[in-house]
Amino acid sequence: MEVILLERISRLGQMGDTVRVKDGFARNFLLPQGKALRANEANKKKFEGQRAQLEARNLERKSEAQKIADKLDGQSFVVVRSAGETGQLYGSVSTRDIADILSAGGFSVGRNQVELNQPIKTIGMTNVAIALHPEVEVTVTLNIARTAEEAERQARGETLTTAEAIYGDDINENARPESFFDPNEDEDAAEAPAQD
Repeated sequence: MEVILLERISRLGQMGDTVRVKDGFARNFLLPQGKALRANEANKKKFEGQRAQLEARNLERKSEAQKIADKLDGQSFVVVRSAGETGQLYGSVSTRDIADILSAGGFSVGRNQVELNQPIKTIGMTNVAIALHPEVEVTVTLNIARTAEEAERQARGETLTTAEAIYGDDINENARPESFFDPNEDEDAAEAPAQD
């Protein structure tokens, strides 16, 4: 199906472009959300009549998005989640979670603006792209950790995916192999006379 784009859409085209898209994409996304019109003579005339108004509205949205982007770009947010000792989360951090975290931080971001290919399933520092407008994109850093203390340690550059890294070197002193097995035990057993 051929459509006339009413705004810039990444990997598709600029405002006013006539592009061919799959029927389902046009019917289910572009047309219902007002991002495009079917490409016919009546709609082409309608678009040309509204072009100045659409460009002005697009410029206004872009300037609003740019103001938010200037404040949001490069920000870091701490996400506290339960995780195992290997750093695997019990659950995941999805686009909805990220939108909620940014909203709690004072930024109005919808979950459809968070560009995440797959949910985050491990602790650590993760960069996430936020598309505030088709022409304005920023990157935020999520510090995903088990506790606020761990988040601070990760922010300093530590990797917390092993037990020693999490608890420190001395936590497992009693669990070292030497404390379970006496290396001289076999020699002592061999030297001891057999009892009848």
